[in-house]
Amino acid sequence: MSFEFALALLAGAAAGGFINGLAGFGTALLSLGIWLQVMPPWQAVAIVAAMSVVSGLQSLWLIRRDLRVGTRLARFLLPALVGLPLGTAALGLVEASVLKLVIAGFMLLYGAFFAFRRTLPQIERPMLVVDALVGFLGGVLGGAASLSGALPTMWCAMQSWTKSETSAVLRPFNVTILGIAVALFAWRGYYTPDTLIMIAIALPATLGSVHIGIWMFRRLTDVQFRRLLVWLLFASGALLTLRELT
Repeated sequence: MSFEFALALLAGAAAGGFINGLAGFGTALLSLGIWLQVMPPWQAVAIVAAMSVVSGLQSLWLIRRDLRVGTRLARFLLPALVGLPLGTAALGLVEASVLKLVIAGFMLLYGAFFAFRRTLPQIERPMLVVDALVGFLGGVLGGAASLSGALPTMWCAMQSWTKSETSAVLRPFNVTILGIAVALFAWRGYYTPDTLIMIAIALPATLGSVHIGIWMFRRLTDVQFRRLLVWLLFASGALLTLRELT
């Protein structure tokens, strides 16, 4: 393993862990932007899925007292479990790069529109059908392009929820969906001895940077957190577009 390879591995782990600790999503978008430059896609995706689950579990434990347990998560998660295998099946029919560019364009439009508005729209009343639909599509996108958190994050940013209520949906949602993805990757033999060594090297950087992200999460107001989610969507969409076009 060269010095440049190890540096890229640690940089991707740190970037992904920080975003996961801060917002509960975005690990794949930031880490893959670095790791796909030095390793094949199947290996990069397998590593980022494992890192996402580990960092997500740690962040859930560290902020467990801030989270409010409720029924909102089930409204998203149960439909997502139905959509996940559909997305995995669709991956064999649709070019992943094309799908990612479509989603990246949607994220850019959403982020740009709301980032430059003086106030964000807030949805006050429950919309159970839309919650279920967003969760289902999140599962489909998770199986097809590892973008399980994109649509749920957009929808949650428009709710009149506190940052703790938002995290109580996004964090366990992503951990569960990506945990299932890790099991599928293991079943397909993606976790070779070389891949496991890379995970062992990247893990400390991921876990350490999660703490930094959570430290910032605790110090943001609800309004600041909602706006930050929008900016993260915009930045993630730009990074994903750049990575796919280059």
